[in-house]
Amino acid sequence: MLSRAAPIAGSFQACRCAGGIPALAGVHYPLPSSSGARPFDQVPGEWRAGWLNLYHFWKEGGFHNVHNIMASKFQRFGPIYREKLGVYESVNIISPRDAAMLFKSEGMLPERFSVPPWVAYRDYRNKPYGVLLKTGEAWRSDRLTLNKEVLSPQVVDSFVPLLDQVSQDFVRRARAQVQQSGRERWTADFSHELFRFALESVCHVLYGERLGLLQDFVDPEAQQFIDAVTLMFHTTSPMLYVPPALLRHLNTKTWRDHVHAWDAIFTQADKCIQNVYRDIRLQRKSTEEHTGILFSLLVQDKLPLDDIKASVTEMMAGGVDTTSMTLQWAMLELARSPGIQERLRAEVLAAKQEAQGDRVKMLKSIRLLKAAIKETLRLHPVAVTLQRYTTQEVILQDYRIPPKTLVQVGLYAMGRDPEVFPKPEQFNPERWLVMGSKHFKGLSFGFGPRQCLGRRIAELEMQLFLMHILENFKIETKRAVEVGTKFDLILVPDKPIYLTLRPLQRQE
Repeated sequence: MLSRAAPIAGSFQACRCAGGIPALAGVHYPLPSSSGARPFDQVPGEWRAGWLNLYHFWKEGGFHNVHNIMASKFQRFGPIYREKLGVYESVNIISPRDAAMLFKSEGMLPERFSVPPWVAYRDYRNKPYGVLLKTGEAWRSDRLTLNKEVLSPQVVDSFVPLLDQVSQDFVRRARAQVQQSGRERWTADFSHELFRFALESVCHVLYGERLGLLQDFVDPEAQQFIDAVTLMFHTTSPMLYVPPALLRHLNTKTWRDHVHAWDAIFTQADKCIQNVYRDIRLQRKSTEEHTGILFSLLVQDKLPLDDIKASVTEMMAGGVDTTSMTLQWAMLELARSPGIQERLRAEVLAAKQEAQGDRVKMLKSIRLLKAAIKETLRLHPVAVTLQRYTTQEVILQDYRIPPKTLVQVGLYAMGRDPEVFPKPEQFNPERWLVMGSKHFKGLSFGFGPRQCLGRRIAELEMQLFLMHILENFKIETKRAVEVGTKFDLILVPDKPIYLTLRPLQRQE
């Protein structure tokens, strides 16, 4: 789920990854020859005056506009450029072919940007690192164990009933809101509603518990967690370029707020974990049905408790804003494209009839809906970039990129590049279903062994939610309203998005 910014990486983040290292199946890009390749110091860009660059970046409003600045730099420098902002230096690429070369050389222990403020908090509070922040063999060992519980096809189907319950409850809440309005529709800025839906969903899968966030009254502790996740994201952004240790030394408000936010997140996670412990001790849950990822991990006893708690907490924190924001963008695009919305609705209803309501079977035949989610993530990626540190020399755009260099694939810029996606401004899900290579064009969840751990949860969550919405409502909006994006650790709308859910007549 967390695929973040320049220079930050992913979360609930394109290939299989069930228990091993995925291969570059079907990729036929030849390795470029190193003979005649140009030296690293000839890569175009602005990398000689890091602090001056950071000052200009700040003056341009770069902390909230990094995605547009990055896109403009690709137009200025071409498909590769080198940059230094403050203490952070990176090489940025936009070509799917270069992305393939980067991942082909990532090795068995790939490493991405480690999110310094998150690391700083854990060091400050003496908290263990989860799989998102670990590196080397410690990361690989944990990751292979977690893959079997989170990504393997055998276990993913067991998530469907848990997530489907939450989607059904959202529909019931929406119908109640329609009835209360007295106008046969529910019009709102759905950002808060979708955040609550996403948190309820991920907690149900992780802990096998419901928090009750889709009720009219939300428990104050749950609301405190919601506020904490928002604050954690907001305070992370400034610390991507300025060392957190400096802000901690100065005791700045940004650092204090960041610590306060993570404290609240870990407190909520600890309570959920204690509840699962209690259920195990009292034998309240059966191992015959899926009762949450945490329960399964604790019963199997394959990871130390601290490692389990750290990774589950990271997944909980990272799987909320990322999923809810994508759903908000998807609903907006469908509202703007009523023809596409109707084709999706017809596909969902046909799948429902053919599968006789079996959601697992339905999920296997909704190709256009899955493509619509991919198209949403192309236009509105959660992350600005996807990064790797090179483990060996790699040739990109005929330049020698040395080992241990941070290389960032510009996801936002790639998604809007007409050389990669013809007519990129158009919302066109069918582009993912027509013939032609799609290799390394859909990287929203990352790639390879360090792809987003919560990817399958996020995909199912979004697919089931949209299936239920399309079965029950028309999604509408004022078409003339243009909404831009701003960077706040993830890409978010620059103004509220107001949408309308109108019940379908055949459902009344």
